[in-house]
Amino acid sequence: MPVLVLDAGNALFKHPNSTGEANEKPRAELVLKQMEALGTAAMAVGARDLTLGLDFLRGGAKGAKMKLLSVNLVDKEGKAPFPASAVLSAGTLKVGVIGVSPEGTLPGGQGQPAIPAVLAEAKRLREKDKVDVVVVLAAVPYTLARQMAQQGEGVDFVVQSHEGRGPGSTYRDGLATFVPPGERGRQLARLELSVDGPGAFEDLATASRSQESLKMVEANLARAKERLAATKDEAAKRALEETVASFEARRADLRKKSQASAKGLARTQLLSYIQLGADVPSDPAVQKQVERLEPPGAGHAGHNH
Repeated sequence: MPVLVLDAGNALFKHPNSTGEANEKPRAELVLKQMEALGTAAMAVGARDLTLGLDFLRGGAKGAKMKLLSVNLVDKEGKAPFPASAVLSAGTLKVGVIGVSPEGTLPGGQGQPAIPAVLAEAKRLREKDKVDVVVVLAAVPYTLARQMAQQGEGVDFVVQSHEGRGPGSTYRDGLATFVPPGERGRQLARLELSVDGPGAFEDLATASRSQESLKMVEANLARAKERLAATKDEAAKRALEETVASFEARRADLRKKSQASAKGLARTQLLSYIQLGADVPSDPAVQKQVERLEPPGAGHAGHNH
């Protein structure tokens, strides 16, 4: 299965403003180096990537294969320091990836209004580059990312990073699907896509949840029918008949939903997470580099980087 590794940004620094810690810069350089080693194809430029300014970030990414993206960031001269988007391949699939930075003043630059820039770039990727899927890496506050998904004509997925938010589930929010990527490198979000035609992406997890609910409803329905058969009291019978009717209506609805995945949908998605806890072994060479920057017992586990 072809894999595309992407990062929604805010990966390099602990804080959006420099704390002056001695290990701040080497730590960010190590994270950049490891992202490159992991084969990360693109990253959005977030507030926690610009902590030491634009020049540091541009210098750190020089010569790297990983593309830094921002559709709305301009430097002090009003020029775009990074490409707005990239067209990447995952097997035969053409994926248009747009990066978004926070709006307002940032170290060394300014974030311009995000949503108009994203919509224009998504349109261009669809029309000019004929991409199959458009993913927005939104290194912006949650509320703005939600608005982006709601208004995202031409956008399939909005992957958000800015505040610390843990794992969650995908949900269609207006026009695009919102994806929580996990929190600060503690999880790896895996979004599996099947793209066999046009249309919106259907969430396979919804069909799975419907199947679980269907089992419960069928068990409750069987119990209600047993009680109805055994009841002599007319008032109790009428109440049980209503209960049976409501369970049967719910069963019919859930059957429709759970059968959706069996119909050979043209486009499907399924989100899962790999938890990067103590059960996932560290790479010994990388662990040594981490421990040089943050010795064990200093309050930070190597897996958080």
